[in-house]
Amino acid sequence: MSNTQPTTNPTQSPEMTVIGTDTQIKGEMFFEKSAKILGGFEGKITAQGEVQISNGANCNAAIEAQSVIVDGQVTGPIIAHTKLTLTANARVQGDLTAGTLVVAEGASFVGHCNVGPAAQDILNNNQESVNTAPAATQELKGNMTTKVDLTPPWAIQQTPQTQSA
Repeated sequence: MSNTQPTTNPTQSPEMTVIGTDTQIKGEMFFEKSAKILGGFEGKITAQGEVQISNGANCNAAIEAQSVIVDGQVTGPIIAHTKLTLTANARVQGDLTAGTLVVAEGASFVGHCNVGPAAQDILNNNQESVNTAPAATQELKGNMTTKVDLTPPWAIQQTPQTQSA
C-alpha cells in the first residue's frame, strides 16, 4: 500500500494580487491576472481575471474584469464580462453590466443593471470600437473594454438651474 500525498502544482492556482487591509490607494490599477482588495481603493480597477472586493473593503471605483465578487462596499460602475456575484455583505451603489448576475439574500444594490445576452452584446459592441485603438493600448488592455463611460451618474456635475422671476 502506497502512502503518497497529493502534490500541488503552482501553475494550477491562479495568481492573485492582494491589496491589504491597511492600504489606501488612489489611481488606476491594471491586473493581468486577478486581484483581491481588502483595504480601500479610489479610481479605476481593470483585470483580465477576477476582482474580489472583500468584506470590510471600501472601493469608490469603476471596476472591470472577467468576473467580480463583491463582499464589501463599492461605489461606482461594475462590468463583469462573465459573472458578477454580490454576497450577503455586498453594498453596491452604481450601474452593473454582467453576463451573469448572482445576488445573495441580504445584498444591497442601488443603480441600473444590464445582465445576460443583451449585456454581452453591449460589451461586444464596445469591444469592436476598442479594436480600432492604437496597438499600444490593445497590447496593454488585452481584451478589456475601454470605451464604456465608467462615470457614475451621481458624480457628473450638474449645472445649477436659474429660476425666473
